Amino acid sequence: MKYKNILITGGAGFVGSNLAISLKRDYPDVKIVALDNLKRRGSELNLTRLKDGGISFLHGDIRNREDLEESGAFDLIVECSAEPSVLSGFDGAPDYVLNTNLVGSINCFELARKREADIVFLSTSRVYPVAGLNALKYEVTESRFELEDLQDLPGASSKGISEIFPLDGARTLYGATKLCSELILQEYGAMYGVRGIINRCGVLTGPWQMGKVDQGVVVHWVARHIFGGDLGYFGYGGEGKQVRDLLHIDDFYRLLILQLEDFEKYNGQIYNVGGGREVSVSLKELTELCRKASGKSFEIESVSKNREGDIPIYLTDCSEITESSGWSPAHTPENIIDEITRWVVDNKDFLAPILG
Repeated sequence: MKYKNILITGGAGFVGSNLAISLKRDYPDVKIVALDNLKRRGSELNLTRLKDGGISFLHGDIRNREDLEESGAFDLIVECSAEPSVLSGFDGAPDYVLNTNLVGSINCFELARKREADIVFLSTSRVYPVAGLNALKYEVTESRFELEDLQDLPGASSKGISEIFPLDGARTLYGATKLCSELILQEYGAMYGVRGIINRCGVLTGPWQMGKVDQGVVVHWVARHIFGGDLGYFGYGGEGKQVRDLLHIDDFYRLLILQLEDFEKYNGQIYNVGGGREVSVSLKELTELCRKASGKSFEIESVSKNREGDIPIYLTDCSEITESSGWSPAHTPENIIDEITRWVVDNKDFLAPILG
């Protein structure tokens, strides 16, 4: 590892904290600072984990340049901070998602320019327009939607969505702010020589994710099976056949290390990163996996009306990053759900105020 000082923004969140702890475990001589504003409920639970892992925590907000300036010297930023909810702004209050996901990211890019640091930017599959994704052809099976191989739009097939899928159209404020940040980072590379890698991630999940219905749905689904509570199949007939691919945080960490060990090879590139068709589930299939893992079952509400900004199916076509690096996900949906279930059960009292 050539990097000696790493700043991880959103460092007390699910992704940031797990990456920080794994990096420090594997590279104990590297100094790691995790910066987070602790706005998301449950992120405070990671502070002890960070401390025990030998990671310095800085309470700060990427919207505030002065907070970022206090992070000290670093030669790499892993930009994990975000308002991650697709529903952000639909309540008529767009300020936080705009200021965090766009202004905050620009502040990080500017600091990387000043410090002559490299940057890995975590973007999202939701940069792809809603109308385009909703226009995909799919078949309806007993338990899920399946993409057809021949599609009308480039970059789409039965394997999923590749990086050349068209970007024209609306995509929610969450997706738009992430796409805008991608464009700004590319300009910083061309104009100032800032070296950066952009990873458009699918549904990242695993233990220590404080899942909610609008973000972190896999952990939310597991938690409801353990703690009880309401769940619903919303939209597309209310049958739970909508599909997402899953990416375990440890699989993403393996990719991050490959990128950091040969940054020049991946510099300036954009990659779709997810579980792909092989690591995907419908809500209906997710329910069955949760029932098996937890030994519990209950009725799930059926609501036929679609939610704003929702899509019936998203699969990540990871062909480009796999061909470039040899990386592919190792975790299956079954072992992802089993691992999350064990984590929730083993920490039930600890997690009840957040996930219960």
